[in-house]
Amino acid sequence: MDISIAILKIAMHGAKKTQIVYKANLNSTIANKYLSTLEEKKLIERKENIFTTTDKGRMYEKTASGLLT
Repeated sequence: MDISIAILKIAMHGAKKTQIVYKANLNSTIANKYLSTLEEKKLIERKENIFTTTDKGRMYEKTASGLLT
């Protein structure tokens, strides 16, 4: 769950996969799995090579972050 939240935060204003990998401290294979899952759940969307957190993703991140603190 922490990784998903980190990815959603990083992609709030749009981020390339490379930025997500470095900022979330992931390798490319793991990042691909998380990004695919987040896309399937419509929490993140990809336009060309930029990932952006959706409104649904923002709500999820806000709620999940509150539960972790």
